[in-house]
Amino acid sequence: MTAPFEVLAIKYATVERVRHSNFLHPVDGDPDAPMALDFFVWLVVGQGSVTLVDTGFSPASALVRQRQYLVSPLESLRRLGHAPGDVSDVVITHLHYDHAGNLGAFPSARIWVQDREVRYATGDCMCDPKQNHFFSTDDVGLLIKRLYRGDVRLVDGFHELREGLELHRVGGHTDGLQVVRVWTARGWVVLASDAAHYRENLVKENPFPAIYSLDDMLQGYARIRALADSEDHIVPGHDPMVCTLYPTAGVPGVHAYRIA
Repeated sequence: MTAPFEVLAIKYATVERVRHSNFLHPVDGDPDAPMALDFFVWLVVGQGSVTLVDTGFSPASALVRQRQYLVSPLESLRRLGHAPGDVSDVVITHLHYDHAGNLGAFPSARIWVQDREVRYATGDCMCDPKQNHFFSTDDVGLLIKRLYRGDVRLVDGFHELREGLELHRVGGHTDGLQVVRVWTARGWVVLASDAAHYRENLVKENPFPAIYSLDDMLQGYARIRALADSEDHIVPGHDPMVCTLYPTAGVPGVHAYRIA
C-alpha cells in the first residue's frame, strides 16, 4: 500500500441544540438536554498534496444562521502552515451551506463533488423550502461559475483521487452526499461528514432528521462500516466527541485534532 496520509479535523464553529432535535426517532434520556453540534472541515496531507474536505461557512453565514463562529477555516489553515494556494484539491461532501462556503478562497484548487449533488442542488427539489433551507444560493452559484471555468470535477459514485484517498457516494442526507476514505497510519479511516452527524446516529441507527432519502441513509450506515477498518475508524461530521477522542494538533489559536 502507498504511504499513509495524515488527517486533521478542524473545528470552526458550534451551535447549541437540544438532544431530541438531533435524532429522527425518540431518544434515550432527557430529550430536552443540551447537545451541541460542532462544525468541522478536514485536512488530508500526504504524497506531496494538500486536500481540504469541505470548506465551511463564512462569518456572514454564521450571523444569519446564528452559529457561534470560532476561527475561520482559512485562518486555521494558515496557522497550520498551509496557505489557500497550497490546497491542490477541495472535496465537497455535499452542497449544504456549512460544507460548501468559501469556495472562492481556493482559486487554484480542483473541486470534487458528486454529479448527483449538483443536479439535486439545481433541480426541482430546490422548489421545496424544507430542502433548499440548507443551501446558500451564493455558494451554489459560485460552484456553477467554477464549473464553467473548468475547475470542477463531477464524480459518478466512486473516484480514487489518489491511491489511498477515495470518494464514495452514499446519499441519504442529500442525494449526492459523498464520504472520503483515507489510508492512514492506523488503517482505513472514513470521514463520514453528514452520513453520520454524531457517533450515536450511527451506533443506534437513529438518523439526524435532515434527510433526503431514509433508505439511502440507512444503507449508508452499512456502507461506511464496510469502508472503514472498524467503527472507531469512522469520523462523524458534527460530533463534539471528536474534540475529546482525538489529540489536539497543539497549534495555538486552532481547534484542530489529529485523526491519524
